[in-house]
Amino acid sequence: MNIAALIITADPAVADGLLRLAAAADAHAEVAAGPGDARAAWAWPALVLVGADAAAEVAAAGLPRRGGVVLVAGAATPEAYQAAVRIGAQDVAVLPDHEQWLIDAFAAAGEPDANRATTLCVVGSRGGVGASVLSAALGLAAAGSGLRTLLVDADPLGGGVDLMLGLEGHEGARWPDLAERNGRLNAATLRDTLPSAGELSVLSWRRGESAPITDAAVLSLLDAAARGFDLVVADVPRFPGDIGRAALRAADVTFLLVPAEVRATVAADGLAAALRRDTADLRLVVQGPSPGGLTPGAVTQALGLPVAGAYERDRRLPAAVEEGGLARACRRGPLADFCARLLADLALQPYAYREEAA
Repeated sequence: MNIAALIITADPAVADGLLRLAAAADAHAEVAAGPGDARAAWAWPALVLVGADAAAEVAAAGLPRRGGVVLVAGAATPEAYQAAVRIGAQDVAVLPDHEQWLIDAFAAAGEPDANRATTLCVVGSRGGVGASVLSAALGLAAAGSGLRTLLVDADPLGGGVDLMLGLEGHEGARWPDLAERNGRLNAATLRDTLPSAGELSVLSWRRGESAPITDAAVLSLLDAAARGFDLVVADVPRFPGDIGRAALRAADVTFLLVPAEVRATVAADGLAAALRRDTADLRLVVQGPSPGGLTPGAVTQALGLPVAGAYERDRRLPAAVEEGGLARACRRGPLADFCARLLADLALQPYAYREEAA
């Protein structure tokens, strides 16, 4: 039975109120007037909400104990908590005080957390090294292999990753449109809202002055992204700000891109120390060629970081970025080959396959 929540109540006002909250969470809920109507569906939904009016009947019906049961009452009285114990409820929700909590509970029931995306961050050791290009190339390679991918622009002053992909004219939400988001965001809603091309979606910025994004909105968006995609790639600036730090803390792996240059390697040493405060797994990517003969091995030895690999700078890419043609340019070349190897090492699985295996 494909329902997220079962509501057991004979009170029309309670039923209507809970159905309204379920609709706000994009969750499918059904109402049963009593335990007799609810018995067939009792074990199926992730969430069962029992109105205080039906608690005595539910307790007397001898339904098997299960998780995810919530008693919904008009006040947090001793009688309400006693009724919750009798029906085996794990929580008591009071209306209207706990409406947001119930919306989040409905959303969680409609969208279990069993399969979460791999989240990668990319940071450059100096400006202009190509961290945004590497981020976009990883996103393009992943999407091209069938992975549902989100490219997150964590730099409000970076010019917009949608621009380098030629998606700046596409309809869809940008960071400022989601700046005040609170609570759990439905992952399918996020996917449908963002600009996309094939399996690649982009969360970027509007032109002009950047709008402040609340911490709650950042966490809500990153959580929805982890639930709704196979891979999330965040382009994080060297001075990450609140959005960048949140992405780093959510990351499974962070790649530090360092050109094979002495000054950039020295800068990367200090940056790596700062990044380690926010990310658990920091790996090195070396970009050649070196203007002075510095080898990838020497860069690796100097920084003492696990190495994810190295690639040669592709001279075609700056022009492709200027023309919004990065997607076409990344179909072949040293960067495309490197991204394919990196994704193969991560052994990512498409969303549909993960759902079947769950």
